[in-house]
Amino acid sequence: MSEQVAIITGAGRGIGRAIALALARRDMNLCLAARTSAELEQTCSLAKLAPDRVLVFPVDLARAEGPNELAGAVIRRFGRIDMLVNNAGWATARKVLVDVSEGELDRMLALNLRAPISLTRIAAREMIRLGQGGTIVSVASVAALKAPAREAIYAAAKAGLIAFTRATFAELRSYGIKVSAIIPGLVNTSLIPPNRALDRGRMLAPEDVAAAVMQILDAPAGACPLEIILEPLYDPMGPVGPGGKRS
Repeated sequence: MSEQVAIITGAGRGIGRAIALALARRDMNLCLAARTSAELEQTCSLAKLAPDRVLVFPVDLARAEGPNELAGAVIRRFGRIDMLVNNAGWATARKVLVDVSEGELDRMLALNLRAPISLTRIAAREMIRLGQGGTIVSVASVAALKAPAREAIYAAAKAGLIAFTRATFAELRSYGIKVSAIIPGLVNTSLIPPNRALDRGRMLAPEDVAAAVMQILDAPAGACPLEIILEPLYDPMGPVGPGGKRS
């Protein structure tokens, strides 16, 4: 049985659940974090690990105290952190910047940028203390690269997360700690509301993102995939025809 411990935020559904189940198949001990207890319990049940190997921790990471509460619970329970997956995120429905409220702005920045920074700082301290390396993965978004209209704050937060990942890798690589960002395009999760213009069957599946996390874990000991950009092979918006029009 592995002693390694992984924290997965946003583990109640979608990408976070897929990553948690993939790590459970790797025989890792898990901390499942999200806001909704019922969804976390479903993920826990699907993971099929012994009860003493899973910590279900409902938490709102938009709260300033949330990351410290989560990490503290993991250390008390397992005594170590070997892997952190910063997956929790949130965005409003697409809207122009001037219509975004202060509350929405604060929550987007807190969940998509501040919480991953706080959790990475805590996890890195523990990994350095253990002296056995570790892995920190943050799930960003191609919105950070494409900077689409009506997603300004979300795009800015995810772009900050990518820059943070690069800088943190430069700081932690000498400790044998892998720090990586996964940058997916459209993923078929509840974060993307129903849209008749989108073919959801062409979107990435949450399991595709989980496979990228496994790719980071399986990289040679002396290599770190710093960024993995994932795009659906087939465009969910439909093929581009003559004159740039979509069919």
